[in-house]
Amino acid sequence: MAVPPLNARVTDLTGTLQPEQQAALEQTLQVFENRKGSQIAVLIIPTTQPETIEQYAIRVADAWKLGRKGVDDGALLLIARNDRKLRIEVGYGLEGAIPDAVAKRIVSEIITPHFKQDDYFGGIQAGVDRIIKVIEGEPLPEKKSSRSQDGSGGDWLAIGFVLAVVVGGAMRALLGPFVGGLVAGSIAVVIAWLLFASLMMALVAGLFVFIFTLLGRHGGGGWSSGGGGWPRGGGGGFSGGGGGFGGGGASGNW
Repeated sequence: MAVPPLNARVTDLTGTLQPEQQAALEQTLQVFENRKGSQIAVLIIPTTQPETIEQYAIRVADAWKLGRKGVDDGALLLIARNDRKLRIEVGYGLEGAIPDAVAKRIVSEIITPHFKQDDYFGGIQAGVDRIIKVIEGEPLPEKKSSRSQDGSGGDWLAIGFVLAVVVGGAMRALLGPFVGGLVAGSIAVVIAWLLFASLMMALVAGLFVFIFTLLGRHGGGGWSSGGGGWPRGGGGGFSGGGGGFGGGGASGNW
């Protein structure tokens, strides 16, 4: 069976879930990803034949690349309904939090009892909740905001702007443009050095704040925030983050 495209965190090719159930799972997974950074996806298909569920699951994982690149904190819950088989596929970065034995317990003790009663939504929901709780027990890198992912340039502009407005404005008002600029620039050098431990960055920050303070205007005009700002990301569909998988996880049937 071909691997379906990844457009959402929950993909149901069997009509097993009601729209509101699928939306509820999607929301749970999105909130978790926003908070933790790890990506979990659910895929429900009729069958993996002629492949085993393990073979098909790793193909899906390799194609979807769930989890962050270099962190590899993705997980896939695969259900082959007509085969009555399921599998949790775990990315490299989550193998410490979800070793095979833990994945097996989630499959057999949490999900399968619901499936045996034809409660597919209840089983998936319980399984997802347990996977989330297990992942949250292991420290992972904090999720980067879209602003951070844009690179250090955006951070530099933000820090420089804040220093220029707050420090520069105060020093100009107290000491005048030139002396205030020297003092504000010196403060900016120290702060930038403490933040980045880079002399070049510290000097650039100091020069920027000095010039801003020297050339800034008196009066109550101030700076307008405008409508631009840094990109916030968002919009569009869902895609994997480049995570890697090595076959860790566990399978079961009902």
